[in-house]
Amino acid sequence: MSSDAPDTRLRIVQATVKLLEGGEAQAVRMTDIADRAGVSRQAVYLHFATRAELLAAATHYIEDVHGSQERLAASRAAKTGLERLDAYIDAWGNFIPDIFGAAKALMAMSDADDAAATTWRARMRDMREGCEAAILALKRDKMLAPRYSPAQATDLLWMLLSVRNWEHLNITCGWSQTQYIDAMKAMARDLFVKDGASTPRARFK
Repeated sequence: MSSDAPDTRLRIVQATVKLLEGGEAQAVRMTDIADRAGVSRQAVYLHFATRAELLAAATHYIEDVHGSQERLAASRAAKTGLERLDAYIDAWGNFIPDIFGAAKALMAMSDADDAAATTWRARMRDMREGCEAAILALKRDKMLAPRYSPAQATDLLWMLLSVRNWEHLNITCGWSQTQYIDAMKAMARDLFVKDGASTPRARFK
């Protein structure tokens, strides 16, 4: 492999990200990516054996660029379950606008594209793990509302924080990001925290 291999690999990943973020859901064939990166189709396959591998690399690149691990630091360092729940909603909810273009493209492709579906499911499994950690922290503190099991609460929080729900509220309904985050925190507390915990008032002005 030539000495410029790392640069070529990066160009290929960046080209894939640009196609995804541009909403060009159908333009993520290896040929399209090669054209965008200015390399041959064979060069793409030299670095990435499958489209699934390339799409996974692209999503990891997006996460690195937007500091996904740094955003999660406050949630992971939280001392209480309530703090962890709020911090996770802050981290994930404010991450969605940064990844929305690529996420929407992957979702649109998933029904007919196994590689895209595999990539998106993997990312959503990771996100669900964050939801589960917040719910289990509430359970550890004996603050989890008894109406749901931890697994059910995790599923509900995962659904509540879905990209589709963010899109509906922020894009379709015109909510501000602040309104969205405040509402998600209030709803999560109402659903998952035992009676007696303070619930923040969502701002709708």
